Amino acid sequence: MNPLVAPEAAVRGHRTALSVNVNKIALLRNTRHLGIPDVVKLSRQALEAGAQGITVHPRPDARHIRTQDVHDLATLMQQWPEAEYNLEGNPFHNLMAMVRTLCEQGQRPHQVTFVPDSEDQFTSDHGWQFPEDAARLQPLIDEAHALGVRVSLFMDPLPGMMAAARACGADRVELYTESYASAYGTPTQAEVLARFTAAANAALAVGLEINAGHDLNRDNLITFLAAVP
Repeated sequence: MNPLVAPEAAVRGHRTALSVNVNKIALLRNTRHLGIPDVVKLSRQALEAGAQGITVHPRPDARHIRTQDVHDLATLMQQWPEAEYNLEGNPFHNLMAMVRTLCEQGQRPHQVTFVPDSEDQFTSDHGWQFPEDAARLQPLIDEAHALGVRVSLFMDPLPGMMAAARACGADRVELYTESYASAYGTPTQAEVLARFTAAANAALAVGLEINAGHDLNRDNLITFLAAVP
């Protein structure tokens, strides 16, 4: 049993799935030349421990996940057909080329998560905006669907944006949770968490499924899952 799945999920009639982002494992590996720690080995351990998926964010500068990691993990995931392989990144950089190659090789990922980060950005720090980003995202969402890949859009917890994301063709949204993680354990926690609850309800109302990510951990995740549908 996965200890990060809130017990309330069973009562609500559905189960929350955990996809482990292994970027930081790759970042540690890249500080030396021996391939330690091993990204594939530790991804396998996560799956064996009960994780329902693996997530990677291959940036153009290869500061952590490299192109070879994407392919090695795709091979690993063939052994775990019940688990999700999620590739995230900016679709205007290197992401879609990797997705096309994997699909050509018969190793299609289950999902791409489109993130609007710049090439030199320290980490993802904001979501897509609508209607500003709709026209340029639409053809890439259509291409991903044509390849048989589900699309999730990295979004701030803004309820008014959810219908526009769905209209653009997104299947899911990933709620950017750094603001919740920062507020956790402070007097503003309830106020900030309420924004995520409202955004999730708005997403569900228009037929979107929900991912969430950024600085979620064993301390703050259970409270989040209990509040956000």
